[in-house]
Amino acid sequence: MRENRLRALWKSGGAAVNGWLAIPNGFATEVMAHQGWDTLTIDVQHGVVDYQAMVQMLQAISTTETVPVVRVPWLEPGILMKTLDAGAYGVICPMVNTREDAQKLVAWTSYAPRGVRSFGPVRALYYGGADYPQHANDTIVRFAMIETAQALDNLDDILSVEGLDAIYIGPSDLSLSLGCTPTFDDLDPKAAQAVDYILERAKAHGVVAGIHNGRADVALARIAKGFQFVTVSSDARLLAAGSQQILGAMRAQLQNPATPASGSY
Repeated sequence: MRENRLRALWKSGGAAVNGWLAIPNGFATEVMAHQGWDTLTIDVQHGVVDYQAMVQMLQAISTTETVPVVRVPWLEPGILMKTLDAGAYGVICPMVNTREDAQKLVAWTSYAPRGVRSFGPVRALYYGGADYPQHANDTIVRFAMIETAQALDNLDDILSVEGLDAIYIGPSDLSLSLGCTPTFDDLDPKAAQAVDYILERAKAHGVVAGIHNGRADVALARIAKGFQFVTVSSDARLLAAGSQQILGAMRAQLQNPATPASGSY
C-alpha cells in the first residue's frame, strides 16, 4: 500500500505544514499541491466544496506526493466512509465532544475487527494500491477536532480512545465556546490557556496535536511548543492576499508616478 507520508513525518519527530482548500476546483488544487505542502486538507464542513468536487480535488493532489486529508462535515458514518473510499489518507472530524464520539470516529473509519467501516474502497484502491484493504486501518490518520468547552471537560477520556491518532484544535470555535473572541492567532488569555492545556494532555497520551493558524509566525511558534500539524491560511485567503498585494502596489504607483515601484510581483 502507498505509504502515508504524514505518519512517517510524525514518526521522525517532524511537523507537517498543512494547506487548506476551500475552492472547489481541480486545477486550483493541483496548483496548491505542486507548491510543496506536506498535506492539503479539503474543507467539506465549511464553504462550498461538495462530494464530487472533493473527489476531483483528491485526484489533483494525487499528481504529487502531498498527503490528501479531508475535513468532513460532521461525525456521521456515511460521509466518513465515502471520504475514505474516495482516497483520503486522513480525516478531520468536527465537534468530537465525548469519549463515545471519539470511539465512533475510530469505528466508522476502521474495517473489522477493529471497527465497522463498510467495504467499498472504489477509488482508494487506485490511490492506495491493491492491498489497501489489508493495511488501511494502520495507514489512515484520524483527527478529532477539539473545539468546545464540553470537549475540554472530557479531554482525557477522548485522548485515551485507542486508534485515535491526532487531535485538531479549531481556535475560533473553541474561543466562542469559552466566551472569547473567535480568532485563529491572537487568542484571548482563557482560550490561549485552553490551547496549551490541550497540547499538554495530547503529549501525555501520545496523541499528535494539530491546530489552525492564520499566520506563519504563529504556526512556527506553535511548532516550537510541540504541535506537529499546523495549517497556515487557505487557498482562498492566499488568492485574496496575493491580489491585494499586487493591486496595492499598482494603485500606489498609478496615484503617485514619481514614486519608484519596488519588488517584483
